[in-house]
Amino acid sequence: MPAPPEIFDRAAVRLHRDRARHSGDPGALFLHDIAIDEIQQRLSEVKRTFTDIVIVTGHPETWAPAFPGARVIEDTATLEVAEGQADLVIHAMALHLANDPVGQIVQCGRALRPDGLFLAAAPGGETLTELRSTLAEAEIALSGGLSPRVSPMAEIRDMGGLLQRAGLALPVADAVKHRASYPSLTALMHDLRAMGEANALAGRLRHATRRALFERAQTLYQQHFPDTGTPPDGAPRLLATFEILFLTAWRPDSSQPRPARPGSASHSLAEALNAIDIQGLNGQSAGMTESERGQVDE
Repeated sequence: MPAPPEIFDRAAVRLHRDRARHSGDPGALFLHDIAIDEIQQRLSEVKRTFTDIVIVTGHPETWAPAFPGARVIEDTATLEVAEGQADLVIHAMALHLANDPVGQIVQCGRALRPDGLFLAAAPGGETLTELRSTLAEAEIALSGGLSPRVSPMAEIRDMGGLLQRAGLALPVADAVKHRASYPSLTALMHDLRAMGEANALAGRLRHATRRALFERAQTLYQQHFPDTGTPPDGAPRLLATFEILFLTAWRPDSSQPRPARPGSASHSLAEALNAIDIQGLNGQSAGMTESERGQVDE
């Protein structure tokens, strides 16, 4: 089987994380704090106690204290984990930098015992959409071309599909959005470096970027994506969107609920529909106003 294409320079990923670890700015990892809170909330709703936990992450200093007793491993191409050794595997904010995300999930699934739980948190496709847009517009205006500057990130539908491709059961994918406010483009990019999220694309430019590009991007950012909540007498600020995707699935087991066999239903769809007031569903006699139906459709 051919090796997956190298989208990310993994040596650069490791270097950026090491620099972030020694930056002395733990607050920059606020996305990890959000992800930890969300995962702990999800685990509190699972009626099970997990005793053998493995966490896959590039930021062990942040995730290990949140899950005392867990084994924390790096998100290397081949994970240092044995088959069936865990009842819970958490892939923590690292799938977006994997050259083979399906392979990462497959290995996590193998590390689980039957009916073990897989949870993942990763930045989603709407993350840094403002930065991506303004850098692209500025570069096209100045040079007529585009360079890879912001990592591609998967959409929620794509990530949900990865769980099925990896052979896991009962897959669920959902997302949480967070918007942060920055005084300048420079401050946003400083935060990204402090997160260990500087550009690590294998096809990135290997020379310094002209200052004019960032100056143009700052102007465009302020025009298109201002923080409208900035007080009138305050300095203008910029909004940045961060989306975190959460994936949940289980290693298959015979005890899990399964879809019914086709043709095994005791009543036909037509019989079920005849028991419903179809006219009522299409009008207000169903107890739903036009505005309420619009909210449901959305």
